[in-house]
Amino acid sequence: MIYHKASRRDLLAAGAGAWMLSALAGAAWAQAPFPNKTLTFVVPYPAGGANDMLGRLIGQKMAEALGGTAIIDNRPGAAALLGAGVVARAPADGHTLLVGGLATHAASPNLLKADYDPLKDFEPVGLIGSAPIIAITYLDSPFKTLKDVADAAQKDPTAVMYGSSGNGSPLHLAGEMFIDQAKVKMTHVPYKGGNAHILDLIGGRVPVIFDTATNCMPLLKAGKVRALAVGASARLPELPQVPTFAESGYPQFDFSAWYAIFVPAKTPKPVVAKLSAALGSALKNPDVVSRLNSVGITVAAGDTATLARFLPGEYERIGRLIKAANIKPD
Repeated sequence: MIYHKASRRDLLAAGAGAWMLSALAGAAWAQAPFPNKTLTFVVPYPAGGANDMLGRLIGQKMAEALGGTAIIDNRPGAAALLGAGVVARAPADGHTLLVGGLATHAASPNLLKADYDPLKDFEPVGLIGSAPIIAITYLDSPFKTLKDVADAAQKDPTAVMYGSSGNGSPLHLAGEMFIDQAKVKMTHVPYKGGNAHILDLIGGRVPVIFDTATNCMPLLKAGKVRALAVGASARLPELPQVPTFAESGYPQFDFSAWYAIFVPAKTPKPVVAKLSAALGSALKNPDVVSRLNSVGITVAAGDTATLARFLPGEYERIGRLIKAANIKPD
């Protein structure tokens, strides 16, 4: 048997060939079409609610724009931190997306111990839109205006209760903002999620709720509750007879629930750009706009830059509100 001693030229040639194969493989991977598998939209709330509706509507339209398919993965729990954590730890390939917002990226991380950093562990894809807070009461309530609520609370600090879906929820935060601006005291009644707070409002056991438009608009349209004021800059087309908080004497009231799409940090920029373009396309769809407007959502543009600029300030603002109101978790 004859052995050859590899020459330096042979070794260099072999190394160059291996490098070229590796480079070609990397290039092929980099040019792989996206998406190349089903998109999973994680909704950190139970099925059937407003956030679930958003995930299904937006997920379907984004998948259509990308030429792919989408599924919804409902992961409720821990004030929306559970589902957000699932996405933060997912592979950074753009195929796992979070339908997040105020709770996942501002309120809950300021209130509870999150296993993710809302500003560092995600790439912002884009804002879906925002929905104002609406102060609602039961049909036979003696409160006809927001001032009636403040006057009653001024006369007797223990007389007026307001319900919410839990400590630190958007409903609770909005109530605390109103209390601060009206310079009154009211009793907060937190419920453990679900619809128990709404049922008690309808039954007159809780007189007021500062609810999100996405939650209460169907109730208002069905005539089950009555609106006192809308926390928007102008009256809603769907509720033209309902004054704004500013018209009711509280011009500084600025609180809305907002909704956005996120992917894990380090997702490739080209993938994020494709997802953002797909979100923007979905938000231009007339059927999507009509559906979102019907639940009080003002549609956003869906671009990454706007969400990236918005997040740090919102996180700090909600954190200050929670601290000032001394809000504690359930």
